[in-house]
Amino acid sequence: MKTSGKLLKTIFLALAASVPSQLFACAACGSANSDMPSSPLTNGMNLGILTLMGVIITVLGSVAAFFVFIIRREAALAAKTAAENLSEIKV
Repeated sequence: MKTSGKLLKTIFLALAASVPSQLFACAACGSANSDMPSSPLTNGMNLGILTLMGVIITVLGSVAAFFVFIIRREAALAAKTAAENLSEIKV
């Protein structure tokens, strides 16, 4: 089992070393060279990254706001229940 793992690792490293390094770069980094400082591909990739970041921030913010809402509502309900119990004890 160990031998086959080492063999697969060696094959993978050999294949990775033989692939041109330009294939590993994304559109935002790989095409931002001196020949094309602002290519449409780079601009599109950057806008896509910003859009996905906006979606992630919106979703996480919504989840956080929901939990804050639930915590505040629970605290208000607990305060109301405590006030009702206190008024019943005084009467």
